[in-house]
Amino acid sequence: MGAAAVEVAPRAPPSAKRRSTTLLHLFQLEKPDGLLPGTAKLPPPTPEPEADSLIAKIASCRRVFTFVDPAECGEEREAKRERLAEVLAAVRACGDGEEKQRRRPLDHRVMVALLEMVGANLFRAMPPPACPAPPLPDGGADEEAPAVALAPAWPHLQLVYDVLLALVEGSDARTLRNHVGRGFLSGLLALFASEDPRERDRLKTAYHRLYAKLTGERAFMRRSMAAALLRHAYDAGAAGDRGCGAAELLEVCGSIINGFAVPLKDEHRGFLLRVLLPLHRTRWVHAYHRQLAYCVLQFLHKDPDLAGDVARGILRCWPVTNCQKEVLLIEELEEIIEVLEPAQFEKLAVPICSRIARCVSSCSSQVAERALYVWNNERFVELATASPAVMERILPAFVAGVESNLEEHWSKCVQQVTASVKALLQQLAPDVYARCANDLAARRSEAEVAAAVRDARWRKLEAAAAAVAAK
Repeated sequence: MGAAAVEVAPRAPPSAKRRSTTLLHLFQLEKPDGLLPGTAKLPPPTPEPEADSLIAKIASCRRVFTFVDPAECGEEREAKRERLAEVLAAVRACGDGEEKQRRRPLDHRVMVALLEMVGANLFRAMPPPACPAPPLPDGGADEEAPAVALAPAWPHLQLVYDVLLALVEGSDARTLRNHVGRGFLSGLLALFASEDPRERDRLKTAYHRLYAKLTGERAFMRRSMAAALLRHAYDAGAAGDRGCGAAELLEVCGSIINGFAVPLKDEHRGFLLRVLLPLHRTRWVHAYHRQLAYCVLQFLHKDPDLAGDVARGILRCWPVTNCQKEVLLIEELEEIIEVLEPAQFEKLAVPICSRIARCVSSCSSQVAERALYVWNNERFVELATASPAVMERILPAFVAGVESNLEEHWSKCVQQVTASVKALLQQLAPDVYARCANDLAARRSEAEVAAAVRDARWRKLEAAAAAVAAK
């Protein structure tokens, strides 16, 4: 049985490129121009006319009005204010997307124009300080009052700061990093010298937002703030310098310190010891003491071992004639005591309590009362009575101040508070208080005897001098 012949078709030569059978290829076969059925071809992209008009509007806002020059036109000032409001609305519209993907980032040219406009309006030479201070009703000058001089151009400056805040909040970190340089940051820092509290408040918010987003410039910004605070610490004696801007800078520093990692770096410890502690020495410390004390306490919460250096630094800056500053420093010492452990308090009890005890017998009723009210602090009483050795060391100074107030102080209110403190001390440590009182009486008797002997010697000398003169 023979095999049937099988015809084999000849193989087609291989093609140079395999024909695509994808869905996109089939659509392209049906519509060679690449468009789906029922669609129209879009026009080629053109430059956005909105961006060009916005840039032109921003450029027109670079003209600065002083609001004090009589040659300025009021209509032009109002027109600039309206244009600034329109620019602010446009910037906010680009950054108000509910989701990050839906936000329309600002064009590069718009960003450059905005920052140039902000710099042209904000970066300016500050006027001379408002000195002398406003007179009091009695005709004197209140040297303790903070200087306040409202900026005449605030209607424009307010909108410019709002534009800056909207720009920072609506832009991502990469965009800001490409457009905001160190020169711009230094210019913003110099504006903290403004005596207008409204401007410093807006400036504080903007600078803090920039610090949060410009991670690569944080070290530079910290160094710049430290240099500005050091100028407040060591150049505060300049005429008219009343610590303007220090409170706002310390508020920014407080939020930064709150984010420091533990253990603290040497750079951060150095900022506490070389910048924050010297700020206690100025006469205008009352203008920023609340923010300064917060920064110091943040450091102590993160590293309690710094309490000794902090307490000694504050005691070195203790005033002699500034009663308001004494009250503030007593309050700060009391806050430091509240975060101390018993072992730490035992090391610092003598220097801290000796200073507070001297303030008990101060001629100023405010200082004396504030020093006496330290014994109302439960934490202080707990640490002071935790060890008999501590009471033995700190009570003699307090007993001397208490007895002196009861005998000689001019203020009836201080005498009443002193009597209450004496009753408390006699209740906490009756034996120690009695022993200290006896020692105080003995020292006073010895001093009286020494004074009598000295007076007798002087009388003999005077008599001898008179006898020689009579001859």
